[in-house]
Amino acid sequence: MEGHAGSPGQPPARPVASVLFRGPVEPIIFLANFALVLQGPLTTQYLWHRFSTDLGYNGTRTRASCSNHSVDPAMKEVETLTSHWTLYMNVGGFLVGLFSSTLLGAWSDCVGRRPLLVLASFSLLLQAVVSVFVVQLELHVGFFVLGRILCALFGDFSGLLAAGFASVADVSSSHNRTFRMALLEACIGVAGMLASLLGGYWLRAQGYANPFWLALALLIAMTLYAAFCFGETVKEPTRARLFTLRHHRSIFQLYVTPSLEKSRKHLALYSLAIFIVVTVHFGAQDIMTIYELSAPLCWDSKLIGYGSAVHHIQYITSLLGLRLLQHCLADTWVAEIGLAFNILGMVVFAFATITPLIFTGYGLLFLSLVTTPVIRAKLSKLVGKSEQGALFSAVACVNGLAMLTASSIFNSLYPATLNFMKGFPFLLGAGLLFIPAILIGVLERVNPHSEFQPFP
Repeated sequence: MEGHAGSPGQPPARPVASVLFRGPVEPIIFLANFALVLQGPLTTQYLWHRFSTDLGYNGTRTRASCSNHSVDPAMKEVETLTSHWTLYMNVGGFLVGLFSSTLLGAWSDCVGRRPLLVLASFSLLLQAVVSVFVVQLELHVGFFVLGRILCALFGDFSGLLAAGFASVADVSSSHNRTFRMALLEACIGVAGMLASLLGGYWLRAQGYANPFWLALALLIAMTLYAAFCFGETVKEPTRARLFTLRHHRSIFQLYVTPSLEKSRKHLALYSLAIFIVVTVHFGAQDIMTIYELSAPLCWDSKLIGYGSAVHHIQYITSLLGLRLLQHCLADTWVAEIGLAFNILGMVVFAFATITPLIFTGYGLLFLSLVTTPVIRAKLSKLVGKSEQGALFSAVACVNGLAMLTASSIFNSLYPATLNFMKGFPFLLGAGLLFIPAILIGVLERVNPHSEFQPFP
């Protein structure tokens, strides 16, 4: 397919590169998240292992030591160092990604989604290469931060998601957009579940290196798919300069320029709602592995793999729940139900001192992820076709800011509250989730002509 010429004064469209077949975006998101989830808990456990070795803490956690609720000073220091280095990686990625994600998403509105998908895929590949070198050669853990910064510079997973959700918005109708957004998020969940199961067993059997090599191989395959198999969804791609303030202005104008089809108030408040939901989600995820590794739970890599797999099942259960609930409820009510179960899950995590309670908390999150596709779909319907990339790059920026906020709050709060209540950050997350619940309800009342159209 070839793009048509742009508006007067713009260069003519560059022909879109030939593809082997017009594949969807879902395989790219699936492979990317499989590789990331395979690396994520392993990186945390590797940091724990390295700091334990450096500090002379043998990390042996027997039944007797786990039943003792007193805090081991050496283990506390290992927890604190692991938490802080996780924070350093996330802060480094955000500060660079704040510039690149806002630039690349709006750029994809002009040149098409494929260039951004290829660039972001390459960024994840680059990060995996750095991780392999750190593990294989036992380099300083600071190189993890370098890999994270290089990844953020070229798009990162946030750029991949921006292009992915924008491409779904390009080809979906307003009627099925929420479900299509949830389907893309379900790909994230299935990939995460499979990677979690594999990672825990593989770590116990063969150590840290081989899972990172598999992630590298998958990211190579994903980059090739993005370059040669993805079917472009922008109908008229045109040439456009990458480094220009016009792309940043297009995002700014989304929120300040009034138009018939969008409300600035709704855009801003829905963005705030998704910011808080993502902050709590990633904040809890950031500390969960450390929470499970330490006393009184003292999980091993096998249990952590099981826990992470159950955690990712919520993407599938949320997709099925969304589809069923849309038959009888408006999207707004579906989102409110999801937030209610999310709050319950956070409260259970806060007081969990035994393994069954952790899995109970995971079970209560079975509808927790219906909220984000609902908000993404509502945001997408507030802007035009030519603004989808700018919108989802703005959402990616919001997500990046949320991840930084989550890391700053949860990774700093967790070591600070070890002495009086380890689960306090989860209670904080539960309280914060009341804010988007109120915002979504108020916005629906202000705009009562909801999208409720029962499915046949």
